[in-house]
Amino acid sequence: MAYSIDLSGRVAFVTGASGGLGAQFARTLSRAGAAVVLASRRMDKLKELRARIESEGGDAHVVELDVTDQDSIKAAVARAETEVGSIDILVNNSGVSTTQRIQDVTETDFDFIFDANVKGAFFVAQEVGRRMLARARGAAPGTYTGGRIINIASMAGLRVLPQIGVYCMSKAAVVQMTRAMALEWGKFDINVNAICPGYIDTEINHHHWHTEQGQKLVQMLPRKRVGKPEDLDALIVMLASAQSHFVNGAVIAADDGFAV
Repeated sequence: MAYSIDLSGRVAFVTGASGGLGAQFARTLSRAGAAVVLASRRMDKLKELRARIESEGGDAHVVELDVTDQDSIKAAVARAETEVGSIDILVNNSGVSTTQRIQDVTETDFDFIFDANVKGAFFVAQEVGRRMLARARGAAPGTYTGGRIINIASMAGLRVLPQIGVYCMSKAAVVQMTRAMALEWGKFDINVNAICPGYIDTEINHHHWHTEQGQKLVQMLPRKRVGKPEDLDALIVMLASAQSHFVNGAVIAADDGFAV
C-alpha cells in the first residue's frame, strides 16, 4: 500500500512566492492538496504562478506583502484569512543577500539583509503565530487548532561562507528564532521548524553555475553538484503535515552534506 500525505482542507501561506524556492514550495503544497496563499511584492509574478497552479487543478490566492513593512504584514495575513480561511501552514521564505567582504559592509547593506531575513521573518511568524495561538486557546474560530511554521534558513546559518558574512549571521538568527518559537509555542501544538537549504539552482542564480567561478564552487561541493528546487519537495510536505507532530524545533540541513 502506498504512503501518502494529504493536506486537503489546510491553508498554506508562502512568503517570497514570486520565484525560486518560494514558488516551488507553493506548487508542491498545492499538489499535496493545500489551498495556497502566494505572498510577495511582485504581484505580476504571483499572478502568473496562480494561473499555473490553477491550471494544474490547485487552489491559489494572491496577496501583496512587503516583509519589511509591519502594516503590510498585518494586512496581508488578515486578507489571506478573510478570503481563504485560517492559516494552518506558514512557509517563511522571504530573504535577500548581498556579496561583499566584511570590511566593505555598510549600514545600509546590513539593514537591508537583517530587515528582510530576520526582522521580517520574525514579524510574519509572530502575526501568523498569534492567530494560531488564539485558535488553540479557543479565542478565535477555526476548524483546525495548532499549526506548522517552516522557516527557511540556510546552510550558511550553520557554516560561515566568505563574502556573505552578514547573510550568514542573519540566517543563524533565523535558526535561533526557530528554536525560541518552538519552545514557547509547542505546548499549543504549533510546530516550528527550519530548513537549511544548500546551493540550489534557481532562475536567480542559474547563470552563475555556468561561469568559471560557479564551476569552481561546484567542484568544491561534496558530490560536485547543486540541488534543484524539487529536491526539497518531500521535506516541505512532511513538515507541513499532521504526520510531523513529533518534529518541533528541528533545524534540518538539506545541503547534500556541505555543512558536515
